[in-house]
Amino acid sequence: MAARDRYSRKLECAMCGNSGYAEVSEDDMPSRKHPDFTIDSLPRGFLTERASKYPDKHMLRCRCGHVFKFQQKTVYAEGGEPRR
Repeated sequence: MAARDRYSRKLECAMCGNSGYAEVSEDDMPSRKHPDFTIDSLPRGFLTERASKYPDKHMLRCRCGHVFKFQQKTVYAEGGEPRR
């Protein structure tokens, strides 16, 4: 069984400024076909619009209605950078 990388990533809505940190995890075994990306917890005011096993295709919706990709220009929480 493969280990999972866990990290935090700051989410910020470009429309209303709502922000918070999401706790996420993904498979760290590079030989797999997909990273098995999962959002373990979202901050208040954010919902998953379209789930994906890839972080660059996972779409989120803010409480104001703005939809955006999980992986965009974001800031990592201190010590929350993924190990690559």
